[in-house]
Amino acid sequence: MKPFKVILYYYYAPIEDTETYRDEHHLFCVQHNLLGRIIIAPEGLNGTVSGTPEDCEAYMNYVRSDSRFKDVQFKVEEHDKIAFQKLHVRVKDEIVNSDLGVDPLVRTGKHLEPAEFKQIINDPNVVLVDMRSDYEHELGKFKGAITFDMHNLRELPDHIHEIEHLKDKKIVTYCTGGIKCEKASAYLLEQGFQDVYQLHGGIIRYGLEEGGENFDGKCYVFDNRIAVEVNKINPTVISRCYICDEPCDRMINCANAECNTHVPVCHKCGEEMEGACSPECKAHPDKRTYDGTGYYVSNSNHYHPLQGLKSQKKNIKKMKLAQRTEPAQ
Repeated sequence: MKPFKVILYYYYAPIEDTETYRDEHHLFCVQHNLLGRIIIAPEGLNGTVSGTPEDCEAYMNYVRSDSRFKDVQFKVEEHDKIAFQKLHVRVKDEIVNSDLGVDPLVRTGKHLEPAEFKQIINDPNVVLVDMRSDYEHELGKFKGAITFDMHNLRELPDHIHEIEHLKDKKIVTYCTGGIKCEKASAYLLEQGFQDVYQLHGGIIRYGLEEGGENFDGKCYVFDNRIAVEVNKINPTVISRCYICDEPCDRMINCANAECNTHVPVCHKCGEEMEGACSPECKAHPDKRTYDGTGYYVSNSNHYHPLQGLKSQKKNIKKMKLAQRTEPAQ
């Protein structure tokens, strides 16, 4: 057993007071030494956190103790160290940016559990559609899957015409952890696709529960691991080094902060280029220090965890004052 864990999850459920919940949530993470990225939005909760097994267990219990999230599904992986260097708990409009105008709580594609997915992926009437960004599926994807040249889910409407001719097929969408597919599959149904499914829990859960068979390459993840192995049955490498074109499944972010492109780069080229993707980026004045990983900590949103504590104390003080000034019944 490795000394740390990484937890990936999402859950669609209405959150009315996102600011208050953000404060409470952030404080819990600080008190339990958890690092990671968590998004809180009116439509739900989405996060990846990392810490010791004990702290991660406490966190999962904390989330599930809220009746809104009692059925949340966690994907839990072991790791040699904490997979983040900071804690970010942010309030946003959506837990996954899409602008698709759909509500997964109203309508979404049918969930396929990993074992069910494994049984049907070789069916000639099944079409696998990758709903991730281009740099993600270039590193790894399911055999035979359709991919789109898009950088984020907001661009999906621009690519629907590429699969219009497949409306009579069984469409199965997939992504890293399942969250994008809740909206992507809903959008396909809005566009007239009739038989739409999604891999419940995404690539990560399929790898954990079914061994990842027929997933070629590695899976891009949004923490300092950058890429993880999924396929323990018939693995292969499909990506090539961006610089020397040799087979390579090691992903980096370009050291030039203005570029920050996500590309496969082998160890040798990574050292020679100091983590940059081109000579121009190597010479750029904003080039970050390359430590051999190609992972760089994102900028802080300047929210301090103690803000939550101050907000809670302020609210308690207001409540007590209101109670003292209430007229006698």
